[in-house]
Amino acid sequence: MAMQREVGVGDFVLMDKLDLESFMRNLELRFKNGRIYTYIGEVCVSVNPYRTMNIYDQNYVEQYKGRELFENPPHIFAIADASHKVMKQQGRDTCIVISGESGSGKTEASKIIMKYIAAVTNQDSFRNPSGQKEIERVKNVLIQSNSILEAYGNAKTNRNDNSSRFGKYMDIHFDFKGDPIGGHISKYLLEKSRVIHQQPGERNFHCFYQLLGGAGDDVLKRLNLTRNPDHYFFVKQGNAHKVDTINDRNDYRDVVSSLNTLQFNKDDQDLLWRVVAAILHLGNVEFDIDEEKLILKKSKAVDCVADLLKVEKRDLETALCERVIAARGDIMRKEHTEVEAAFGRDAFAKAVYDRLFGWIVDKINAAIAVDANNYSKNYKSSLIGVLDIYGFEIFENNSFEQFCINYCNEKLQQLFIELVLKQEQEEYNREGIAWTNIEYFNNQVICDLVEAPHQGIISIMDDACKMTAEKVTDEMLLEALDKKLKGHKHYMSRQTKPSEKNLKHKIEFRVTHYAGDVTYSILGFLDKNKDTLFQDFKRLLYNSKDANLKAMWPEGAQHISEITKRPPTAGTLFKNSMQALVQNLQNKEPHYVRCIKPNEIKSASAFDEERVRHQVSYLGLVENVRVRRAGFAYRQRYDRFLKRYKMISQFTWPNFRSGSDKDGVRVIMDENNFADDVKYGKTKIFIRSPKTLFALENARNALIPGIVTLIQKTWRGYVAREQYKRMRALMVMIKVYRQKKAREYINALERKFARAGSMRDYGKSISWPAPPLSMRESTKTLRKIYNRWRAQKILERIPRSEWPQMKLKITAASVLINKRPEYGVNRKWEGNYLSTHMENNNYTVFNEAVNNLKNTKHFGNVLFSSYVTKFNKFNKVAERVMLVTDQAVFKLDCEKFRNMKEGVAIGELTGLSVSPGHDQLIVLHCPGSNDLVVSLHCLKQEDRIGECVGVICDRYFQIRKAELPVKVSKTISCSLGGKQKLINIQVSAAEEKATFKKDGNNVAYVLPSNFSIVENGNNHIKQ
Repeated sequence: MAMQREVGVGDFVLMDKLDLESFMRNLELRFKNGRIYTYIGEVCVSVNPYRTMNIYDQNYVEQYKGRELFENPPHIFAIADASHKVMKQQGRDTCIVISGESGSGKTEASKIIMKYIAAVTNQDSFRNPSGQKEIERVKNVLIQSNSILEAYGNAKTNRNDNSSRFGKYMDIHFDFKGDPIGGHISKYLLEKSRVIHQQPGERNFHCFYQLLGGAGDDVLKRLNLTRNPDHYFFVKQGNAHKVDTINDRNDYRDVVSSLNTLQFNKDDQDLLWRVVAAILHLGNVEFDIDEEKLILKKSKAVDCVADLLKVEKRDLETALCERVIAARGDIMRKEHTEVEAAFGRDAFAKAVYDRLFGWIVDKINAAIAVDANNYSKNYKSSLIGVLDIYGFEIFENNSFEQFCINYCNEKLQQLFIELVLKQEQEEYNREGIAWTNIEYFNNQVICDLVEAPHQGIISIMDDACKMTAEKVTDEMLLEALDKKLKGHKHYMSRQTKPSEKNLKHKIEFRVTHYAGDVTYSILGFLDKNKDTLFQDFKRLLYNSKDANLKAMWPEGAQHISEITKRPPTAGTLFKNSMQALVQNLQNKEPHYVRCIKPNEIKSASAFDEERVRHQVSYLGLVENVRVRRAGFAYRQRYDRFLKRYKMISQFTWPNFRSGSDKDGVRVIMDENNFADDVKYGKTKIFIRSPKTLFALENARNALIPGIVTLIQKTWRGYVAREQYKRMRALMVMIKVYRQKKAREYINALERKFARAGSMRDYGKSISWPAPPLSMRESTKTLRKIYNRWRAQKILERIPRSEWPQMKLKITAASVLINKRPEYGVNRKWEGNYLSTHMENNNYTVFNEAVNNLKNTKHFGNVLFSSYVTKFNKFNKVAERVMLVTDQAVFKLDCEKFRNMKEGVAIGELTGLSVSPGHDQLIVLHCPGSNDLVVSLHCLKQEDRIGECVGVICDRYFQIRKAELPVKVSKTISCSLGGKQKLINIQVSAAEEKATFKKDGNNVAYVLPSNFSIVENGNNHIKQ
């Protein structure tokens, strides 16, 4: 983005020559060159450009974000950023007061400020998207609410096509990060008389024309409306429904979109447009006199109003034509005159619209209200107030509304005088700072003229309204004003100053405001101040079938005979609200935008010097420059200043103990070479140049991260130490608790197993109690100890010499029990059967051959030996000797006991397979897909399968530390020569001993008839 070339002087304070002429020349020069913003110190003077300016996009937002005022050309963004910065950095509530006369651009300025604040907040939403959705919603509501409030609260006047006809003050609440978390809108004095009357060239509120011009045909048909505004009296009086700068169709779509964004549901939106339509029809209700009796002229208007407001037509007609009066306990009906009926109809229309507008504001406030549960308890929120209120007005016919509006501007001017001119000069004198007083006009006398108790115009009006209505007229009110205010230099009428021929006798009076003389017509003042609405209309709407409309009129529930307190007048209510507003603004750090209207013809190039000079004069801008040039940009109490900037100096950080707070402040300023730009008062330091303050802030900001890190480090250390102490205490508690539970568990075990030693099963049948969580691993060890003790008790009855054999039997039982009915567990297992003459007549040859083999193969002991019948891969049957050593399994011939082939290492076996019967078949599954298939046989006809399995499995476990798989099945699979085959067990009477035969592609293991085959757990052939 190209930087704008500076034209003229961007800050009036920096002008070489200061007088009204120089001020005007600089303002005109900048305006004609497109520089609509100029500073007076920290006050922004804004001239309405009457055209679209391309100076508000995201590039400009980035240019002004976080910058100081003097770093960039003057811009309203800088004022918004300064207000946000003070609120965020110092935690102080701030406000932006936008002032100026009607048509000077106040409403647009407020919208620009709102959009800037929305653009610079919630910048780190990517870190916590879910937590930032609410902030985005609040920002969207704050922005979107403008179009709704403008539709129902703004109108075209002869001076401004989008004039605010109500006052708006918006508080935006921010969290500690500076992001908006909610807000609240306050409204002031809606100009509801515009609903029923407009001056030539002016329009009613925008919403009426938006409905007629922008709504769909189906909506208009449902509301019984046509598009022509000339058909409706309440919107045709100004004869200006077509405006070049306004597109009612597009604005209607924008309003509907905003209503959806603000969560106005379908019924809410329907109510809004129904009430607007009802008021349009109500303006067409006319009255007539028939035989001295008031009647309604025939038309569809009454039917439409009753239908749209959802009230009974008969009740509406009654309320329009007569009213119920309660007097001294009696209730009577009084028929209206034609004038009274018209007055009642108009008051009804104004009141309905005013309540509707208040309901809209309440709905918006509900949508943006701060969630007290989330923020008020945890964080101290700060806020920025934005005041956009009607400007000073002088019309051809000025009535009660213009009187209130101009009084409002008097109060805001008084606030500006108090804060910027009067208080500042008084503070210099109070603090002992050398100062030459600057003269300025103080409009307090005008404020007193309007609001003073008993003597002010509002008080005099209230006194007149308290009297019986039939006895007091507007003319009598003017006489009372003349009597009490005669001689006041800011008030006159034809009666108090007969020489003023241009004032209408007994009709007009003039107030000399700070912005100029305004002539007011007294006609209607009393009625507008009393703001009378017959109770009949309140009861009518309270009985509406529309729940929202009914809720707007709670006073309609009162019975006619109930005595109620006289409500405050409109003038008093407005005065009180203005005083509360000023008090609210005084409690905040103010920032000002002073809006100037360059001409009356809404031209982007014309600069009406006389018109602008008048505004500059009554706004006191030149006096503001003089005070600013002579004064100081910043002042602060010594204690607060020292607290904020003490980290800048090593002599004041972390605490200054060498004197008073004033001495500490002096040390900071002297050390940083700022002594020439400051003055020291009695209780405060005064800094003349903003650059000095910015330099202090920059120095402070550079040190803050280190201080924050130090605080975080200290705090985290403290938190960690406290957490460690808590954890240590918890560990002690847990340890004691676990010890207690462990003792209880051990005691329980002790009681349960006290007699285990005398039991037959040594306590095997005793159920163990459930251990505590901390004892689960220990319980496993206790069970092992118990099992070893129980095993020891059992083994005590068995000689130690038989323990190795017992171990083998247990190993065999672990894989064969309940699977094979007999496996030799009841006999003594000898192991090397062929080494003795009991089994082998050639035992000496056998032993010699085994010794030779031991020397060759380097094994230790022979664990098992037996004669076997072997079946090989060539389907041949041979008699062999199977020798099981501690290293391998060997096959020997039966005569000289020579090794037939390289043995199979026990550790390389992949499994064993045996049958579930009494046969002696065993298959050793070997690597290389060539298993050893043998049938054991001996002279004693003993079952030695169990012993063989136990020996091999035990040794395998010793070598591999794992269990060798053993399969027990009547059909055994084996691999011979790389081919898978099944061994089927058969019985044949022709065979005398067990042998193998080829059975197709499988193998048949044939048993003599004295064996049995176990089939599904049953012996089919008995021995």
